[in-house]
Amino acid sequence: MVKSAGTENGARVKITTGMVGWADLIFVMEKKHRQRIQEKFGNLLINKPIFVLNIPDDYQFMDEELIDILENRVGEIIDI
Repeated sequence: MVKSAGTENGARVKITTGMVGWADLIFVMEKKHRQRIQEKFGNLLINKPIFVLNIPDDYQFMDEELIDILENRVGEIIDI
């Protein structure tokens, strides 16, 4: 199962303590997203890998090109 959330205050769905606790793996698009998550949820991240996908956060929600890029980058890390 996959959940999606943002790190910005204006995000449609903002990452929460519960989401971090639930996650086995965390994928972020940019290094700044990883940094924000580490700053806010540091203690909860023990043994939770965070993968930076190096995708510019310039896409609209559910953009087809973004979905293709995400599938390819995540697929390089785990079997999807």
